[in-house]
Amino acid sequence: MLKYVAKRALQAIPVLLGLSVVVFLIMRVFSPDPAPVVLGEHATREAMDAWRDAYGLNDPIVMQYLDFLLGILHGDLGESYYTHTPVMTEIMARFPATVELSVVAILVASVCGITLGVVAAVNKNSFIDGFATALSLAGVSMPIFWLGVMLIILFAGVWHVLPSGGRIDPLMAPRGGTGLFLVDTLVQGDLKAFADAARHIVLPALALSMYSMAIICRMTRSSMLETLGEDYVRTARAKGLPQGKVTRRHALRNAMLPVTTVIGLQFGSLLGGAMLTETVFAWPGIGKYVVDCILKSDFPVVQGAVMLIGIIFVVINLVVDLIYARLDPRITYGKEEG
Repeated sequence: MLKYVAKRALQAIPVLLGLSVVVFLIMRVFSPDPAPVVLGEHATREAMDAWRDAYGLNDPIVMQYLDFLLGILHGDLGESYYTHTPVMTEIMARFPATVELSVVAILVASVCGITLGVVAAVNKNSFIDGFATALSLAGVSMPIFWLGVMLIILFAGVWHVLPSGGRIDPLMAPRGGTGLFLVDTLVQGDLKAFADAARHIVLPALALSMYSMAIICRMTRSSMLETLGEDYVRTARAKGLPQGKVTRRHALRNAMLPVTTVIGLQFGSLLGGAMLTETVFAWPGIGKYVVDCILKSDFPVVQGAVMLIGIIFVVINLVVDLIYARLDPRITYGKEEG
């Protein structure tokens, strides 16, 4: 197992290296010069040149990239052009908000997607199967920002039952802790603040989870249909086992292997792709912050956030591979490594 983990870690190095090259070149080649954006259009040429010298933007692009790469290796992602604070500090201040939203969204997507997929597969060609298929098609077709706006109009504008944005009432925000408001308010025993945080997260989590739920539902249904046709499932039915036990103990566990991969990849996508959702709902996470920094040409923040998301993807993929061995005893990484 340790050899497999070490091998995967080595394989991740060229992936992350390639990612660093891509994000660096995109920010340098396709983004506007940050000097007039930061200093203002009326700044003098001398002031702009001095500012670029201070941040190394007048150096050859190869040297700029090497400085960026060395900074990553030392855990230094640079500092924001605007706040003059380390990028890692800025990102970690907003990271818990994105993690909390993504975790709730993937839980909603997984529970609803797996349930719908299993029910649809067991009741193939029924009304339930058609409903699940139609819902999956709608989920992958609706733009997240449009769905978010529709949810705000309906639940906040028409029915007035849920807040339209934000994370929690500022007066109820917990002090200290993990930065995960749902966890911190529960630990501190503040149920009123917990209820307020839960109300704020419902709409963005629902909007963010819809696409993933559709993908998980379709994969679960497809995998379950294949598993339900296997010989061991027919044998279990022939023995007179209840349909529920056959579905749960014999079919679902084996069908979960490809579904686990999808859930892991979708979770990584939610962490990195929450930009539109966070922007629509004014959710103070990494996604909204990165969008703001792109508009302001704050190179170090965008580069640091993208690299962090890339590392998270790699780690999640490794964890998913290791979960395989738990779900299917036939998978032994030790033998694979010889």
